[in-house]
Amino acid sequence: QQASISIEDKDFYRHGGISPIGGMVRALYATITGSQLQGGSTITQQLVKSALLTPERTVTRKIREIILAFWVEILYSKDKILEMYLNQVPYGGTAWGIETASEKYFGKSVKDLTLAQAALLAALPQAPTLYSPFGAHPELAKSRQKEVLRRMTQDGYISEAQADAAFAEELHFKNEPNIKAP
Repeated sequence: QQASISIEDKDFYRHGGISPIGGMVRALYATITGSQLQGGSTITQQLVKSALLTPERTVTRKIREIILAFWVEILYSKDKILEMYLNQVPYGGTAWGIETASEKYFGKSVKDLTLAQAALLAALPQAPTLYSPFGAHPELAKSRQKEVLRRMTQDGYISEAQADAAFAEELHFKNEPNIKAP
């Protein structure tokens, strides 16, 4: 949970579903200037986007996302929102939800993950194909894992020594899929 919060939405427990500063300002600027629409979504917004809305990237959809995120925050506790998010988010291929991802990648329950394994899984939702340890560039998974650990250190969840030890840990995956076509 801490790894996902650190990399996806460090202010998760401090905002009301949207974060008007930072990412939202960047997203608005990109929309106004006509450049590529970009991130800035909170965990609540990501939950709404994946569970209730289409993946289209328009201003109208973003407005719906913000309104629905506001209502989700009213209806559910932060812990319930985080639980729903972790059970809904894609981690690559057929792995939807953290428990499925934990089983797929490491052959174990999420409660038995090491810090290194949890950080790698938390790294995946932003771009599951790009950051897949089974993809064309597995080194990107490792660099994204390092970013998750850095953010966890920055947010005070772990020490630098714990981050260094987790990054140095050799990860053993359950099995590497041999997929020729989707």
